[in-house]
Amino acid sequence: MHARQVDKTDATKLSDYFMRNQAHFRRWDPLRPHNFHSVANWQQRLNHLYTEPRNEYWFALEFEQRIIAHCALSNIVQGPFQACFMGYGIDAEFEGQGLMPTLCHTALEFAFTRLSLHRVMANYIPCNHRSAALLNKLGFEKEGLAKEYLCINGEWQDHVLTSLLAKHFQIHL
Repeated sequence: MHARQVDKTDATKLSDYFMRNQAHFRRWDPLRPHNFHSVANWQQRLNHLYTEPRNEYWFALEFEQRIIAHCALSNIVQGPFQACFMGYGIDAEFEGQGLMPTLCHTALEFAFTRLSLHRVMANYIPCNHRSAALLNKLGFEKEGLAKEYLCINGEWQDHVLTSLLAKHFQIHL
């Protein structure tokens, strides 16, 4: 297993990963247009991702030349806020094997050391017990419940709001 930052050449791998896992991610994702995970769309998104100023960073966990998990830092705000959101997912075939903490830790270390952020926020649907356990293991603290926070799979869903502050981040897992 290899955790790394996604680069401009990963469009085919990302497309394959998300297409393989469309049914698996459906419970946790917004509705997407039919071609959202096409190679062409991923290449366009990656080209945009690497345009300055950057507002988003993606990380991937690779196994045998294919992406099996992702973690994204998005909506990065500098200035007095110095924060971002973290989102993530893992291939259905590898779920429950304890692989996500390593990938998320890689993204968090980048957020706190390279980007000098103060806070990383991650939110999850209350019935997503795996996300709750992952965020707890990473040191995130619950901050509240947001009613009808995001439209997921066509329905407005409540979300548990969590965050991790830089001063509470553990460099080593």
